[in-house]
Amino acid sequence: MASTSIRKLSALAARLCLLTFLGMVIAQFFLDFSYWWAWIPLGLWVLIGFGINRSTARAESEGANGPAVEPVLTAAPVTGRWKAQNSPADKVPSHGTRAYGQAYAIDIVAEPASGARPGFGWWPLARRGADFPAFGAPLLAVADATVVHADDRQRDHLSRTSWLALVYFLVVEAVVRSLGGARRIIGNHVILDLGGGTYALYAHVRRGSLTVRTGDRVRAGQPIGQCGNSGNSTEPHVHFQLMDGPDPDAADGLPFTWQGVGVPANGEIFEVAAAPVTDSDGVVSGPA
Repeated sequence: MASTSIRKLSALAARLCLLTFLGMVIAQFFLDFSYWWAWIPLGLWVLIGFGINRSTARAESEGANGPAVEPVLTAAPVTGRWKAQNSPADKVPSHGTRAYGQAYAIDIVAEPASGARPGFGWWPLARRGADFPAFGAPLLAVADATVVHADDRQRDHLSRTSWLALVYFLVVEAVVRSLGGARRIIGNHVILDLGGGTYALYAHVRRGSLTVRTGDRVRAGQPIGQCGNSGNSTEPHVHFQLMDGPDPDAADGLPFTWQGVGVPANGEIFEVAAAPVTDSDGVVSGPA
C-alpha cells in the first residue's frame, strides 16, 4: 500500500511540475523574471518520471516475494488479421515508460490485407477514423471476468499520421494530455478483473461503443466494445495491457501471452480465428 501511495503522489507531483513549467513559460510574456527559473520544474518533472520508471522496474524484476512474474495466458482481444506495434516482445517497457501500468503493453493495428491501412506521409494532414480498418473492430473479453471500470465518453479524434500532425502530437497534444492523468492518456477504456490479482485494460476505445458497465460479468470471447481513436493515439488501434491492480496510476504492468498467438513482435502479422462464446445459461453463439 505504501508503494502504491508513493507512486500516485509521484505521478501527481510530476504533473504539477509540468503545469508549473508551462505556467512560467506563459508568465514570461507578462512578468519580468529570468526564463532560467522555468527549467527547475521541468527538470523535476523529468527526474520524478525517471524515478517512477526505475522503482517500478526494480519491483517488476525482483517481484514482491522473489522471482519475476510468469506471463499470464489469456485469449486474444480481437479476431482477424492484425499487426503488432510497440510490443514487449522487442523491449520492456514497450512504450518507453512504466507509467500507467504499461510496461508490457502492446499496440495492434488491423491489417485485413496488404495496403488496406492508410500509410504515413505528408498529406493528408489527418484522416477520419473510418479510413482505418481497425476503427469499429470488435473488442473481446480475453477471459471470464468482472468489469471494474468502463468509460466511453471521450471523443474519437482525427489521425495523426502525417509528419506535421505527428510533430503536433508529440510537442503539444501529448504534453497537454499528460496533465490530465491516466484518463486523458488512455482515452475511453475498460478494465476487467481476471481474478488472481490480474487486470486487463483496453485503451482508446470508440466513443459510445462499450456494451458493458461496471459490475458486469463477461465470458471469454464476448464482445465488450469497439476499437477507436480516443486519448493519446495517433490512429485507431487496440492498446492492451495486463496490470496487478485496477488503478493505472498505481498499478505495475504484468507480462501476457495470447493463446495460439504468443506475444507478436513489432511488425509481425498475426491472425486470430473467431471462437464460440458460451453465456451463463450455456447458450453458444458465434462459429460452431
